[in-house]
Amino acid sequence: MQERGFTEKDWKLFRNKIADWQEAYMDRLNKEYIHLLSEDGNPSDKFWSLEERIKEDRKKAGVRVEMSRSNLIYNIISLLNEGAISYEDLEEFSDQLKETVRFFVER
Repeated sequence: MQERGFTEKDWKLFRNKIADWQEAYMDRLNKEYIHLLSEDGNPSDKFWSLEERIKEDRKKAGVRVEMSRSNLIYNIISLLNEGAISYEDLEEFSDQLKETVRFFVER
């Protein structure tokens, strides 16, 4: 069965990959937070900068996604736009999904 630019296999593959993608993205975020906290400056400024950064990052697909078939394409586009994944991460997915994603990203 195909719907909205992807296959059932794509949906299963996404479900299998999303946790690893998110873990890698959050690892990168943690390193950025450590860098932010390690810079010279006022401790309270660093604290509030980090708090604001985490507040924004927690809304990103690289941290949290709504797991539904209807959000699959949107989630992948968000992950790409955030830098949580690259097009190379999509190589196992169907050509249909990759074409759909490219169409929306390049618009």
